[in-house]
Amino acid sequence: MLSTHPPDVSQAFFTCHMKKTHAPAAKAASPRIPLKSLKVFEAAARHLSFKKAADELCVTPAAVSHQLSQLESQLGVQLFVRVSQGIQLTHAARASLPKLQEGLACLRESVELMARKASYATLSVAASPSFATQWLLPRLHRFTLDHPGSDVHVTTRMGPFLGERGGRQSVRDARVWAAEADVVLMFNTGSYPELHIEELMALTITPICSPGWLQQHPLSSDPASWQDVRLLHDDRGTLYGVRSFWSLWLEAARLTAVDADTGAHFTHAILALGAAQEGIGIVATTPALVRRQLAEGQFVQPFPLEVPLPSGYHIICNDAAYRRDDVAAFRAWLHEEVRRDAALGVVVPDACPMP
Repeated sequence: MLSTHPPDVSQAFFTCHMKKTHAPAAKAASPRIPLKSLKVFEAAARHLSFKKAADELCVTPAAVSHQLSQLESQLGVQLFVRVSQGIQLTHAARASLPKLQEGLACLRESVELMARKASYATLSVAASPSFATQWLLPRLHRFTLDHPGSDVHVTTRMGPFLGERGGRQSVRDARVWAAEADVVLMFNTGSYPELHIEELMALTITPICSPGWLQQHPLSSDPASWQDVRLLHDDRGTLYGVRSFWSLWLEAARLTAVDADTGAHFTHAILALGAAQEGIGIVATTPALVRRQLAEGQFVQPFPLEVPLPSGYHIICNDAAYRRDDVAAFRAWLHEEVRRDAALGVVVPDACPMP
């Protein structure tokens, strides 16, 4: 394996050149080199010492010499020459070493990445855009801090609106969602056979607006105070087969003289809430989505009256996901967050008499 003189590179090149010139042959298959041999070569080449390579790899110098001898035999190339100071790399070894080191570094990074990913349980969650943006995402950091081993992936999607006045998501679509995500957070009545369903939060509706808008439009139980008020419509009521949120609330508040059909309509609650926050009008919506913003004064709830809805937000899982420990932990965390919101209470401005 070792030689006291460098190999005759010119003669080796000449021989290859003559073979290609006089007898072009089919390309031979590359030898299958054990990864272990390449690692031994890299260590010996880096240290320019068999002993240091052996110490790094926790083997004997004789084992290193044996591995390198086999590698040279398989490649048909001399890799080291002995000199007075120790060993040196041949031209072939010097030329190949950087690429080999780069390849081994990529392998190490790949293995480390796989190990890191294996230690994280991917938890996929599907929710509507409004629920994900307004409620889930602003608090999700608390779950990830408490469960650093869980890698949560959140996707948003909308259910189909069925029937003349809309309707809830079909059983088929709910099954598709539950097959694609570990946890589905859905606005519905909670009746889907063959799936695990639990209520996350019962919903109510009430008017919500910005503090600045309310100062300019003082409201009361007198229908006259509602004249020229721009109503903003969160259309989840009509789209999912309930009723217009405004018609439900105004009826319960005995303000039927107010026209519940006027104003701008939004298919997403987040859009209606955005318009209300900009002072465009007042929206009848579910305060559960904005309890934190209400507590912080970004929104105000002019009246204490909240009308219950037949639909609410539910947690839906298929049977396999339901049995997973990380899904159970996520479900428990969701319920704890709902209790946290309930503790915030409701602050109603004194300037608004209760209808």
